[in-house]
Amino acid sequence: MNLPRLLLFLILAFPAAMACAEDKERNVDPFESFNRAMFVANDNIDQYVLRPLAVGYDWVMPGFAKRGVGNMFANFYDFNSALNGALQWRWAGVGQSSGRFVINSTLGLVGLFDVATTMGVRPYRTDFGHTLSIWGFESGPYLMVPFFGPRTIRSGTGTIFDAYTSVPTYMPSVAVRNSLWGLGLVDGRSRLLQADDLITGDRYIFVRDAYLSNREAFVNDGAVSDTFSDFEEGEDFEEF
Repeated sequence: MNLPRLLLFLILAFPAAMACAEDKERNVDPFESFNRAMFVANDNIDQYVLRPLAVGYDWVMPGFAKRGVGNMFANFYDFNSALNGALQWRWAGVGQSSGRFVINSTLGLVGLFDVATTMGVRPYRTDFGHTLSIWGFESGPYLMVPFFGPRTIRSGTGTIFDAYTSVPTYMPSVAVRNSLWGLGLVDGRSRLLQADDLITGDRYIFVRDAYLSNREAFVNDGAVSDTFSDFEEGEDFEEF
């Protein structure tokens, strides 16, 4: 599906999904039975495939190399942040993100080094899910998406848009593009290895509430009020 068709699909499908969500606005997890089953399936994939790869990656890669990989993907993220900043009409954010992208892509050797931060140019972290929130769209129901993990209707739509507008998507070499997506997935999972032991009680509820709390803080520029469950504490999880 090319980008124009994707945008048309989002324009047509998103209001319908939001209308469905409004009918169940007081229940953040109306699809819990499906979500729990998918959580188990994703958890098995993680346990037997993704986590072992992440453990091996963490063991093999020296610290400076992992920092370089993380910086490179953060640089890709800055490109998306600049685009979303423009869609949000937040021009200070556009200036920050585009400035970081230019500096780190050149002086930072394709983003391997975070030169921009040392120069005082701080990141503006945002995504299309945040943009939709600013435009007035509700988050919609919680979904456990096959292979991709926790989302809401809004953040899931944002993930599709951000994927189609990201730097790796437009690289001419399919092999390089797929290698980057795979590297980003394993690198991101390796950064959560230490968080594995923090999950207690009902793992599904813990992950769901941590994700929803994280997203609420993200789209509200850091402000969050936890109304999702009886948990008093949760660990923030980042999305890629």
